[in-house]
Amino acid sequence: MEGVRWAFRYGSWSPARSDWLLAARCVQREEKERIGQFVFAKDAKSAMAGRLLIRKLVCEKMGFAWDGFRLERTPRGKPYLAHPLPAPDSAFGHTHWSFNVSHQGNYAVLAAEPGRQVGVDVMKTTRPGSSSVKEFFHLMTRQFTELEWSRIQSAGSSWDQLDMFYRHWTLKESFIKAIGTGLGFNLQRVEFHVTPNEMQEGQVYWQTRMYLDEEEEEGWTFEECLLDKHHHVAVALGKPENPTTNDAGISSWTTPPKFTLLSFSDLISGATPLSDEDPAYWESFQRKQEAPVRQSEIQ
Repeated sequence: MEGVRWAFRYGSWSPARSDWLLAARCVQREEKERIGQFVFAKDAKSAMAGRLLIRKLVCEKMGFAWDGFRLERTPRGKPYLAHPLPAPDSAFGHTHWSFNVSHQGNYAVLAAEPGRQVGVDVMKTTRPGSSSVKEFFHLMTRQFTELEWSRIQSAGSSWDQLDMFYRHWTLKESFIKAIGTGLGFNLQRVEFHVTPNEMQEGQVYWQTRMYLDEEEEEGWTFEECLLDKHHHVAVALGKPENPTTNDAGISSWTTPPKFTLLSFSDLISGATPLSDEDPAYWESFQRKQEAPVRQSEIQ
């Protein structure tokens, strides 16, 4: 059974009143309220997209009706399916699906895999808002090993170095999210040997290797790709429950799937409203759109 890789470009999504109110009706009430607390429209859109991506996954891959399950959060805030087994007489079996979402820059992404831990992270390469690249790297010194810093700082121009920095960052974050560890994890315990040096849009790479406490973790696979020239995505896949994998750690029956870019219509296809329409929710969203632009968005 092939994994899922979906992306939604919320940065360019300008929802009409009917679309935003429909989206709000298609997520759980407490999630709708949480999304409504964001100050900025972009944050609200990214969070809404993330919840819709998860519900679409549960319906299409686990066999639940849109209104037939609940999503809850772990103490660390990671969403999970409160009813973990697929619907009894469905054709979907009882395969355990692991899923994870990330949103940053202009994209929300979801990665899901049957029978393996999964973590995903997306980052947009941007220049530091209030410091030089050198100062920014100094602040982040403890996040990478000497070898990783050598790779980052030898990438070329300051922009190329930032690009390599964010590539390494997505790899580390994807692993942390896959194992469910919070901020207390020492990122220098994990070292990535990235390959190839440069990536091309439209390709998925899985040659990068990870070392944990200086020992290579052969059971882990890391997929890397570019959604566009500025957005890196890394997907961490843990040791498979079914060990039929080849030497590269990739499931023998499939090659790494590419991310599919979804439209809003794709997101809500098959959706069932969970609550009544709330006109005030649109008025609140309009006020978010009028909020001052954050400095971090002026890049």
